[in-house]
Amino acid sequence: MTQFPIHTIDTAPEASKPYLEGAKKAFGLVPNLVGEFAESPAVIEGYLGLSAALSKSSLTPLEREIVLISASVENGCHYCVAAHTTVTQAQKLDQTVIQAVRDGGPITDPRLEALRAFTVAVVRERGWVSDAEVNRFIGAGWTRAAVLEVVLGVGLKTISNYVNHIAGTPVDAAFQANAFTPKKAA
Repeated sequence: MTQFPIHTIDTAPEASKPYLEGAKKAFGLVPNLVGEFAESPAVIEGYLGLSAALSKSSLTPLEREIVLISASVENGCHYCVAAHTTVTQAQKLDQTVIQAVRDGGPITDPRLEALRAFTVAVVRERGWVSDAEVNRFIGAGWTRAAVLEVVLGVGLKTISNYVNHIAGTPVDAAFQANAFTPKKAA
């Protein structure tokens, strides 16, 4: 596996340093993945920009995490599932729902299960979901905007999941209590 440096604020390219400083302020640490992103100022800026955009979507924090963790489970990403599970605990989100997502479903709430299942379909089908799947999702109480916001979340996780696969990102100590062993990759 090709080794990628996990940059610190001191070792990062100059253009990446403000993003690492922001991550440290937000999380109290620079997560290993963000340190790897810093190798390319364009990647760290793009990833964090997409993340900020997703936070402005119509999806609630729990719904966003369902999308992000579902995509990461489907993509077999050990790092993102552990990291996002830890985030959900800090946000005091429903851990019964999060555990169901980590397990590959189902979630007992039908509307949230529709979100999880639609996200998985988007990942598995690489966006080529059928009209029936889109209509089933909308029929479960979601909007057309939410369809697009799921795609945004999947795009965000595609970046991080793929970087983790390529770089073999080690899970930070802060996330290890929520370690995840993928069953399979998509």
